[in-house]
Amino acid sequence: MKKIIYILSAVIIAAIAVSCNKFLDSESPSTFDAAAVYSNYSLTENTIFSIAQSFGETNNYRGRYLCWIGLNSDIEWYNTFKTTDEKYQIAAYSQLPNNNQLNLDNGPFAKMYEAIERANLCIEGIRQYGKPAENADMAYLLGEVLTLRAMIYYDLIRAWGDVPARFESTTSETIYKAKESRDVIFKQLLSDLDEAIPLLPYPGKTAATSRTDRVNKMFAQGLYARIALMASGYAIRPDDGMVGTGDLGRNRITNDTELQKDVLYPKALAYLEDAIKSGSASLEDYETYWMNQSNQDNLTAGPGYETLYVIPFSNGRGRWNFTFAVRSEGSSYAGGANVTRGGDAGPVPTMWFKYDKNDVRRDITCVNWRWNSDDEPELVGIQKWYFGKYRWEWMKKNPYKGGNDDGVKPVVLRYSDILLMAAEIANDQNKLGDAKEYLKAVRTRAFKGHEDDAENYVDGIASKDAMFKAIVDERAFEFCGEMTRKFDLIRWGILKEKMDQAKTEMKQLRNRTGIFADVNHLGEDGDVYYQLDGNKLVIYGFSGEAVKPAGAWEKKAGYFGKTEDSKGAPTGLYDDLVEGIYNQDPEQHMFWPIYNTTMINSQKLIKNDYGYENLD
Repeated sequence: MKKIIYILSAVIIAAIAVSCNKFLDSESPSTFDAAAVYSNYSLTENTIFSIAQSFGETNNYRGRYLCWIGLNSDIEWYNTFKTTDEKYQIAAYSQLPNNNQLNLDNGPFAKMYEAIERANLCIEGIRQYGKPAENADMAYLLGEVLTLRAMIYYDLIRAWGDVPARFESTTSETIYKAKESRDVIFKQLLSDLDEAIPLLPYPGKTAATSRTDRVNKMFAQGLYARIALMASGYAIRPDDGMVGTGDLGRNRITNDTELQKDVLYPKALAYLEDAIKSGSASLEDYETYWMNQSNQDNLTAGPGYETLYVIPFSNGRGRWNFTFAVRSEGSSYAGGANVTRGGDAGPVPTMWFKYDKNDVRRDITCVNWRWNSDDEPELVGIQKWYFGKYRWEWMKKNPYKGGNDDGVKPVVLRYSDILLMAAEIANDQNKLGDAKEYLKAVRTRAFKGHEDDAENYVDGIASKDAMFKAIVDERAFEFCGEMTRKFDLIRWGILKEKMDQAKTEMKQLRNRTGIFADVNHLGEDGDVYYQLDGNKLVIYGFSGEAVKPAGAWEKKAGYFGKTEDSKGAPTGLYDDLVEGIYNQDPEQHMFWPIYNTTMINSQKLIKNDYGYENLD
């Protein structure tokens, strides 16, 4: 990606209230006037790069938002259970407005609004001076910045629910703003994307849209669908007219008639169908896809490629593998003997066992081993799994050398999500045949070498309800580790229901009862055996085996039972750990609180709802 630079001499960026109280009026004089900047493609493009630059700020997407926003769900959880750990509190729905990880002047709330301010200035400048109606290049930039602003607002709402609405550059009169109903914001975002989509080429059609770190039409169409699904779905909401008053809220759909499914879904489905028919993205081999994602310079978009947009971190920025990769404790793959990295979160322990044995996604997604200092995988206990999609050893072109950043660019949207959103919406619109075709495309890719199994499964879905349940399951299998599941469960209105189900199933796995009754019968507490095969660990005892294997295998006795380590600390799937998947009601606390620094910097205009405390 081109070097991201500020053009503060070209456009004065307003420092809005949520990040600091010092204000520079956006009408202040600058070295270049706005007309000179926004009538020039390269200068305008650089102002858009300054928006992306904000993503990489230390405590924004890079180090705080992306690492924690998706945890916990019924398929992903934080791998440390410690009630006093403030990272655990974020994941377990028990954080407070003074949480030291996120109660920051330069945290994601402030930095996202910094990026929105830059986007607002850019949109205003292009509209006034760029002549987008006459210049296709400037029209593309307008579509790009409208889409980026929509993505940032979508991410703000994912985290906080109702937030301030800022769609014009800040002035001295608008520096302090209270929260606005998210419905107002949703309608603006959908309108913005309606404007942006015709301005954007499909992936691979231009130099810019041939890169996954630049916006393209299919990404904007998919983002429209994501916002439509969120806007029309369930979430905790204050009563109408009570946003920002300390209202406890309740889990419900909106009362706004413009945001109902029958209004939003037909257009969302039309966008997704156009995207699919364009042929400008493809499903790739699943394992090859994730191997390539670990290489920081894998940025090609277009026919034959799956990724539609990534967070555009530089090769020396970002903490994705740092946080989520298969854990390394001293391996050369992840910086050497003194470096322990990865594995902060992982699949819930039941996840591997819920995949079909012929689903290639299982062993790519769920890993029960870690790298040791001899560059060998070693078995971990049943309670701790890692996301196998993210591997240090796959970073071959730009190997990780240690430090706090790895350069891996997290995927925001890929083509399989276009297909599964199309399946979900088509099914809701009573187009079961179309939904089957979209689902079948995703599932047959996952059953490489056993495609008939996938086709027979999809062909056997006979009703709208059965298709919805299949989509709920398929999104879990396809996107585990990608931190989208929590928000699917929220909009479906089943977050707590599914997390309670996960707790029940973890206890069943521990005892090998219920749906896991046939998992393992090697000893009273479920022994397993393992051996090294090249650079991976083969585990015997996960799939119903009842007889000890022949040959040279290491034994892990009582793998499935509740045990203690040498210091008497509980291990395995002990009750407190399982119950700790959430520590407060996830339905009541599905959104993060507004933090104390934000409330102070807003002159206390921005207040908490949903039962979180406010400042006096």
